[in-house]
Amino acid sequence: MKIERLQVRLNFGTRKVAVGELVQAGRGIYLKFYPEFLDTDLELSPIKLKQQEGIQSGDARLFEGLFGVFHDSLPDGWGRLLLDRHLSAIGQNPFDLGPLERLAFVGDQGLGALEYAPPLVAGKRSSEALELDTIAAEMVELQAGNSIELLDELYRLGGSSGGARPKIHVGYHPEREHLIYGPNPLPEGYEPWIIKFPSATDRADIAHIEYAYSLMARDVGLPMAECRLFEGQSGTCYFGTRRFDRQGQQRLHLHSASGLLHDDFRYSQLDYGHLMDAAFRLERDVRAYEGVLRLAAFNVFAHNRDDHSKNFSFLMDALGNWRMAPAYDLTFSSSGFGMHSTKVAGESRNPGRAHLLELAQVFGLKRPERILDEVQTGLEGWNNYAVVAGVGKEFKQLIARTIQQLSGR
Repeated sequence: MKIERLQVRLNFGTRKVAVGELVQAGRGIYLKFYPEFLDTDLELSPIKLKQQEGIQSGDARLFEGLFGVFHDSLPDGWGRLLLDRHLSAIGQNPFDLGPLERLAFVGDQGLGALEYAPPLVAGKRSSEALELDTIAAEMVELQAGNSIELLDELYRLGGSSGGARPKIHVGYHPEREHLIYGPNPLPEGYEPWIIKFPSATDRADIAHIEYAYSLMARDVGLPMAECRLFEGQSGTCYFGTRRFDRQGQQRLHLHSASGLLHDDFRYSQLDYGHLMDAAFRLERDVRAYEGVLRLAAFNVFAHNRDDHSKNFSFLMDALGNWRMAPAYDLTFSSSGFGMHSTKVAGESRNPGRAHLLELAQVFGLKRPERILDEVQTGLEGWNNYAVVAGVGKEFKQLIARTIQQLSGR
């Protein structure tokens, strides 16, 4: 199973571009772009990866020696657990896998537009219907370390997933209200969606809370992909969001802030100022500053403290145009130490309006008070969003008190 060489491609759906090769030699992983890729107007990772001839290597101390853009393709959390259990089930030791082998398992089934060849396992296709409660029960057993019947199905559904929460990639037909396994490409009428499931330590109404936050975020002016609750046969609801790296037959190159800036989100020193700078450099538009400030304000005033660098991303289309991805993973949350994972003007413990205004001043934003006021005014409607989304009384009241305290109103 040892892989020493992988071809990297960009598949935009309507346009395919050969990028280059990744080669394992000794303990190092090296990249060489193809000359024809260097002749395009595409930049795979504009900040940390040089668009040049010759051989380049990543930092062996970071991202398992990969450049951040390729490390973004690797599943972590739930996706890594699925792959490891899948390998164990077929008699292979997951500890024998290096980063190139794991990228080969991603193959052409990963997020974004990057593909890796040759794949170790060809993507399976199916149009079977899904029952969410059955999947949820199997996920509980899997997280407990027990053997399960649907391991292959769960691996097919979520093997490329990032993040700690269990999730599946599905096809959803909005007119028929029908879910299927997510083959590539999807049958006509089906859209690509991601559905999340609670982890063992999550509240029963965690899906309702995230859905309420998505409604609230959209109304305060944050770009959001379409979101909704999916209901199982038992009446239990699961949070779903339409994939923003797919637009019809078009695929978009997806790059997290973690990979773009080579920031290990587990030991991050990221500030929203770094995110503002990155957004401006990619979008080349001063309005990028305003977008990041609005997102920072929402996370501060709505107590979304798990705002690490994997939870911000950028998208590139087939013409090489970059923009910040819609906001995602917005919910009432705390990081491991209770502080914001991303600092606001250097403050992570208790950032507030003064720190947001300081951040805006550094980047020369005009009338930043308007943005902060719009966010704070929108958050005052929390109770209405909570009722629409079906949030339980306990957390509805807790979040309302917290938002009021953080807003100082």
